[in-house]
Amino acid sequence: MSRISVRGFAVASATAVTTVGAVVGVAAGGAPAADDNNFEAAAADTTLLADIPAGQQAQVQTASLMQQADAQASAADAAAKKSAEESARLQAAKDAKSKKKAAEDRLEAERKAEKEAKEKKAAERASRSSVRDASSFAAQGSYTVAQVQAMARQMVPADQFQCFSNIVNHESTWNYRASNPSSGAYGLVQALPGSKMSSAGADWQTNPATQIKWGLSYMDSRYGSPCGAWSFWQANNWY
Repeated sequence: MSRISVRGFAVASATAVTTVGAVVGVAAGGAPAADDNNFEAAAADTTLLADIPAGQQAQVQTASLMQQADAQASAADAAAKKSAEESARLQAAKDAKSKKKAAEDRLEAERKAEKEAKEKKAAERASRSSVRDASSFAAQGSYTVAQVQAMARQMVPADQFQCFSNIVNHESTWNYRASNPSSGAYGLVQALPGSKMSSAGADWQTNPATQIKWGLSYMDSRYGSPCGAWSFWQANNWY
């Protein structure tokens, strides 16, 4: 059921009144009022406003809801994009901070390693400079194992003594007169031939200090140090 709009109802009422007036005027023998035609024309041109049919109302409501949903979706997309950009920015800042920290740690480790290497070299130089030379020991007719070992401790750098001692233990058991008749090796470090030790002193056959001096020089020149010589000896049972 449709309803007449307020405007339509007013026009219809006015039309009815005008019509009644016209009838009365004719009956009385009078002329119609001057505005009757204009009013009727206006009434004729006026369209009554009916409500939108139920089906069209549903379409309008659906379209409105779709527009709202689109607007909400657009707003959600914009918010999600902004959130993603912010997360990416924060992650990039975090990654940059981590890389900076890693670089600083690596630089600090390198500096520490360099410092330790310098300190180690300085300690080695100090240790070597503090050792006694073979010529500083007075010659004796014979030497005990303890005396020979004491001489070695004063001639070999402290950080290398154990390696030097290990080799001497295996080669001669600290016997400075040890001789290998089959090979010709001689002395504490079993120089082959024994005459090689003459480069350290003419008394190489009887003076353990001379033998220690030569053995230390040999290990340093060939293996870098007594510990280098000992590492090779362990792998090969000779040096």
